[in-house]
Formats: sequence, C-alpha cells, structure tokens
Amino acid sequence: MTLPLFDVRGLVVRYGDVTAVDGVSFHLDAGETLALDGPSGCGKSSTALAALLLRRPQAGEVRFEGRELTGLTERELRPLRPRMQPVFQDPYGSLNPRRPVREAVAEPLKLHGRWTAAGGPARVAELLDRVGLDPAYGDRRPHELSGGQCQRVGIARALACEPRLLVLDEPVSALDPSVRAGVLNLLADLRDDLGLGYLFICHDRAVVRHFADRVIEMREGRISSGQPPRSPGGDPR
Repeated sequence: MTLPLFDVRGLVVRYGDVTAVDGVSFHLDAGETLALDGPSGCGKSSTALAALLLRRPQAGEVRFEGRELTGLTERELRPLRPRMQPVFQDPYGSLNPRRPVREAVAEPLKLHGRWTAAGGPARVAELLDRVGLDPAYGDRRPHELSGGQCQRVGIARALACEPRLLVLDEPVSALDPSVRAGVLNLLADLRDDLGLGYLFICHDRAVVRHFADRVIEMREGRISSGQPPRSPGGDPR
C-alpha cells in the first residue's frame, strides 16, 4: 500500500480563545499539487504553518513520508526540515535586504551542514540557473531585483537541500499579473522534473484551476468541500 507523501489529520490551531484551524485533514502525493483555497482569514496560512510545525498545533497529526511528526522535538525534526520547505507570499520580506542573493541561497546549505568551500558556490550558481536567474544575480541585493526575481530566489533557497515537499503560501499573489505566469510555469516544471509535492495556498480561483491537481476549500477554519479520495488502496485511512 502506497502512503501519501504528506498526510494531515484533525489539525487544530488556536490563538488564545480563537480557533483558527478546526479539525482540518488532507493528504497529497509526490508529484501532486493540492490547492488550499478560501477567503482571507479562513485559516489557510495558519494551516500551512502548523502543517510544517513552524507553529505547533494544539491537536492533530502530521505525517510526512509515513512518519508522524507532531510528537517529535525540534532536535528530532531538524534532519527532516530540509525535505519540507516553505515559500512565502512576500518575496522581498522573505530575504534579508542587507545580504546579497548568493548568501540567501547558501544559508540553508550552511544551516544543514551541506556547504563546502569547494562545492558550495557552484551549488548556489546551479540553483540560481535552475530557477531562471543568471548566476551573476548572486551578487545583487533584494532591492536590486524585481518581485518576480526575488520570488525565484526564494524558490532557489527552498530547493537548496533537495526537498520532497514545498508549502507555497500565496507565492504569486504579490506579483504583477505579467510576472505570475512565469513563476507558475517555473513551479510546474520543478514539480514535474523533481517529483515534488506542493501544498499550494491561494485565494485566486483562476490560478487554482490552472495550477492545481485537486482543490480543497476552507471556510472559518474548516474544510468545506473538495479533496476527492486517492486511488483504491492508496489511502491508509
């Protein structure tokens, strides 16, 4: 029986007395894009943060490649974090404005012990090229790049440690319409070439219909519709 790449069950997130995420469950496979749709304030981003355990949920289970994660300590999670990477909405806000692009892309390699003086710079150049940027852009700072170029840098940084899952939180909503298609096409190519699974958070119905394999809708912290079952025998629930 094939297990999902990512399997979230009964997720609950509270901020004080407010329940932002109320029993949310979903699953996705490698090479699949699952879109999480819904109006602003419905709990999409809180779901993403909790699913990545960047914010600890009050209840629920998160399974990645069959392993339950919510009971793990931060130290135990550390080796798994490179395989589950976020890409955030604000391409400028996600980068340090005082550091050149090459340092931003190199950071996860250094953080997770994958940097070497001999191979690190070449790996950074390879990642920039992979997302459609001339490696010479590595010497620039974020304010010298367009929004679309900054988002490509964010994607390169997310790819640095060879993840299996990307959680994309409104990755094109801050971009001009003329730039969105290029970033979405890049993400689609990366998904297909690398077999990545995407949890794609978006409130733009046209983008969701174009990009996602499946769609689930959230309202007031709960799943309101969507998520057809996996193929027979594929879902362990």
